[in-house]
Amino acid sequence: MVLITTPTQHHQLAEKYFVSGNYIQAASLYEEAIAIEPDVKSYYWSLGLILLLQGQEVEAQTTWFMAMMDGEPEQVDAWNQELVTILNTEAERQEEREEYSVAAKIRCNIKEIAPQDIHNLLHLVLLSIKLGNYTGNELEELKVIDILKGESGLEVRLDLLMQVLKATLDYAPAHPSTLELLNACLPYCHHHIPVLLTTLLPSAIEIAYSKQLPAIAAQICESYLTLSPNNTEVIGQLASFYQNANQFVKGIETAKLYYSLVEEFADKVFANRQVLRGLMSAGGHWEESLSINSKQKSLILSLVENQPKNLDNVRTTRLFNASFFSPYIEDNPIKNRTLQNGLSQVCQANIANYAKEKVEKYFYGHLERKKGKPSNEKIKLGYLSYCLKSHSVGWLARWLFEYHDRDKFEVYAYFINTNPDLDPLHEWYLSKVDKAYKSTNTNELAEQIYQDEIDVLIDLDSITLDISCEVMGMKPAPVQVTWLGWDASGIPAVDYFVADPYVLPESAQEYYSEEIWRLPHTYVAVDGFEVSVPTITREELDIPNDAVVYLCGQRGFKRHPDITRLQLKIIKEVPNSYFLIKGISEENSIKIFFDGLADEEGVDTSRLRFLPIVMSESVHRANLGIADIVLDTYPYNGATTTLETLWMCIPMVTKVGEQFAARNSYTMMMNAGITEGIAWTDEEYVEWGVRLGKDEALRQQIAWKLRQSRKTSPLWNGKQFTREMENAYTQMWQKYLES
Repeated sequence: MVLITTPTQHHQLAEKYFVSGNYIQAASLYEEAIAIEPDVKSYYWSLGLILLLQGQEVEAQTTWFMAMMDGEPEQVDAWNQELVTILNTEAERQEEREEYSVAAKIRCNIKEIAPQDIHNLLHLVLLSIKLGNYTGNELEELKVIDILKGESGLEVRLDLLMQVLKATLDYAPAHPSTLELLNACLPYCHHHIPVLLTTLLPSAIEIAYSKQLPAIAAQICESYLTLSPNNTEVIGQLASFYQNANQFVKGIETAKLYYSLVEEFADKVFANRQVLRGLMSAGGHWEESLSINSKQKSLILSLVENQPKNLDNVRTTRLFNASFFSPYIEDNPIKNRTLQNGLSQVCQANIANYAKEKVEKYFYGHLERKKGKPSNEKIKLGYLSYCLKSHSVGWLARWLFEYHDRDKFEVYAYFINTNPDLDPLHEWYLSKVDKAYKSTNTNELAEQIYQDEIDVLIDLDSITLDISCEVMGMKPAPVQVTWLGWDASGIPAVDYFVADPYVLPESAQEYYSEEIWRLPHTYVAVDGFEVSVPTITREELDIPNDAVVYLCGQRGFKRHPDITRLQLKIIKEVPNSYFLIKGISEENSIKIFFDGLADEEGVDTSRLRFLPIVMSESVHRANLGIADIVLDTYPYNGATTTLETLWMCIPMVTKVGEQFAARNSYTMMMNAGITEGIAWTDEEYVEWGVRLGKDEALRQQIAWKLRQSRKTSPLWNGKQFTREMENAYTQMWQKYLES
């Protein structure tokens, strides 16, 4: 038995019991110490804290209040500060132990004692986020923003302030109070702008892409630029955010500002591409787009000729898609592919330089693994993409994931910028793979692919995402393939590009750096599409029931003026016809674009209808039923939209070109057994459009053939397609092992 002789010993032993969690013994000792030395206030503070931790909040507050009753105001202020210090120390200890609800209870009591203690209030915000009960209203209820704005000379720990700012941006980016908090934080960051940048920019990128809130990401950048108005990195991102939010005028202006500010040649290439992206996405800016594209080609050619080898990873990855818009403007595969291949070679050379250690590690690791690879193991397939969600690629690739033979293949997926909470299709993909890995960090993705010992890595993004390009450039898998998401990337580390006999002719191998692997029938197949209830009617659009309705539903940068003129010629030739125009673009500029061309072709603009975008893909497909004929774009055809049109049994007209993008609809129509509507010249395009508009019987015949094709066409047989893809993967792998 321990003999207690002094209050100090009481206190020391009580602390020992307290830390070990024996609150009853600790409380008993503090009560004895108070009885011996009733004027030592710290005993009351500790006793009250123990009562609080035992759930006796009223008793705890009573204990503290009784200790302060006889004090003068100045004494009470000092005692309050002592109590807050003790409570804060324990709250921090509980936070370290991840006992967040306990810490929150303590901090709520600190708030009652010191309601203006900004650090305690910031901790309370963090705790509510960690507990998952943050609503965004806490910043107002706790008066955090008022305190930050109101007290001049307020000293705030910058690290804590940035931690709270980042947490609110990540947890509740769309709540109005989050942006208010950011603006309230700005005065405290005047001398710490780099710290603010490292907090804001990654969060803004995450908000724009993973959470699909580009307008909010743009507001974040706007706030940052009030402190650092010429930060080119932020301005470059802001241009993209504006464009993704369909704020095209701002997006174009900001991209031009970005171009004027950057000095490095590689940055000029990227900045000019951002200007072109804004113009093309808005639609209707073709004269300026052609000029900017011509400038872009000259910039890229200079870059390829100079062969820079000292570019960092940011500049390198931004260059991969610098020639992205060339196939939208011109059907010249030799020129376009040569440009893309040269650009990708420059990027690959720089990856080999700045990531030399990783690239060599993967190269020699593949050789070692190859020596001991048993022939009877399952082949490990890895799919890399940001599109495995409600996206064209996501809708088309799902049958492959559904029908993969799990006795022969292990299926891994490496997701970029995806969020299952926002997207049920992405959640479906998670359920269809043996292993899923998510990251936006290139090094982490590449290393994971390498550690997982993926045999065949399939990139579904091509040059549409810089992260995917950089991963492929490091070659973390011994066999690498591009499929579905776009044309080939031209990256030397990619071995194969999956195509079919129609979409790429035999001569195409001359201008592809990858080996073209042609599947027997089609390079894509689906079992079908979900179709919901339509939301538009002819009556609502003021179109007579007996009218002939043409539809073109493509993004702004697919609407080349040359093909649009042909479409308007068709409308002019077919009496009682109307033209429905749908697709993402800037409303005013696209109307000016169409109205101007209609005037040139002598078409009454009252026959044009501009349709709003619908968020649901199944509703979009149902709405296709309003059309009698779909008119395809050129030199960049529809792909998913073509499949949807054929599935809905609607006749269509397409012009076939030379490049991959100009032959998508051709391969799909051929695989569906439809040749009616396939044009090889401008004249044939117009002839087919007019003929289909005037010949209702022909339209019905095509619709019947399309319905029949569902029973026999390889285009609508996901299981057969999967076997063909698996056969291709197997042959690619065997070829590698035997090489």
